[in-house]
Amino acid sequence: MEYAAIDPHTGTTLRSYPTATGRQLRSALERSEEAFLSWRRTDFAERASVLRNVAERLRSGADGHARLMAAEMGKPVSAGRSEAEKCAWVCDYYAEHAEVFLADEPVETDAARTYVAHRPLGPILAIMPWNFPYWQVFRFAAPALMAGNTVVLKHAPNVPGCAARLHQLLGDAGLPEGCFQNLYLTDRQAGAAIRSREVRGVTLTGSVRAGKAVAKQAGAHIKRTVLELGGSDAYLVLEDADVEHAAAQCVQSRLVNSGQSCIAAKRFVVVESVRERFTEAVVERMRAAEVGNPMDDATEVGPQAREDLREALHVQVHESLVRGARCLLGGEIPSGPGWYYPPTVLADVRKGMPAYGEELFGPVASILAVNLGSDHE
Repeated sequence: MEYAAIDPHTGTTLRSYPTATGRQLRSALERSEEAFLSWRRTDFAERASVLRNVAERLRSGADGHARLMAAEMGKPVSAGRSEAEKCAWVCDYYAEHAEVFLADEPVETDAARTYVAHRPLGPILAIMPWNFPYWQVFRFAAPALMAGNTVVLKHAPNVPGCAARLHQLLGDAGLPEGCFQNLYLTDRQAGAAIRSREVRGVTLTGSVRAGKAVAKQAGAHIKRTVLELGGSDAYLVLEDADVEHAAAQCVQSRLVNSGQSCIAAKRFVVVESVRERFTEAVVERMRAAEVGNPMDDATEVGPQAREDLREALHVQVHESLVRGARCLLGGEIPSGPGWYYPPTVLADVRKGMPAYGEELFGPVASILAVNLGSDHE
């Protein structure tokens, strides 16, 4: 198995990386624990200095980071620059506040002195997704490192260059060797890492299936876990809504990261009295979204990150149409290179359709009409 970066705009392979050997994994885990024994003894000022250096490098190199994200997973460069800035912000935030957050907390008891102390756990295994290849890493790594933990990263196989860049970035900013390591691991190797003596905790962002697998292994070995899994977030549009404003906000949220966001709006539950006006406004705005090369600053919607993800999305759309939904916009895979999927609007979405009960990870809006005066679902 290899980790391969494939340009979603063209479908061409950019680079590939071999997965780690068993010996490399074992060495990395031992190095992570050894680094922890030293890093945990550093003071907050020293840790904060490293994180502030990271933030400075993220900001100064934002365009290069954005172009790397665009090349490996299709994120429009404008969004990539914003992601780099957000990562810099989270580094600065925890650099400033971690010491206060982790201060001992006095507790009233009948003892002479009682307090809750916050201490680092040790090496943390992070299994991260491709859709926000920088942010998903920094939002856990910044607080974890400031708390005195070390990190072993298993990033998504389609963003290996981003993973390598993050490893280099933290090292160049002064983080001691072994405190943050990037490893190209198979799922089986990730399981071995979870079971290892060195790893004290696991964090994962990904599918429900992946979360179940990680939770099962971590639970069997009494390892702490933090899991962020999928969902199908709904917006509720009532009859007193400012319809144009609601449509604008819904479309903006639906098209975040070309529709590939765990927390993006996906289903729009609209009362019947404003359904027609809302639907028309959503279709108009979805049609106007600029689709194109993610390296172009004008692009709002880039390609889907992988070909198999586009195919799975199209199957969900097709199955919803077969079961009675109506396609008001898009819904067809375009010809030509790249893994593009057009902004799509489905109406008459009901129970039993993938667009109702499943997460559609792409630029597809599902409109569910509801009559508050009936038992209609």
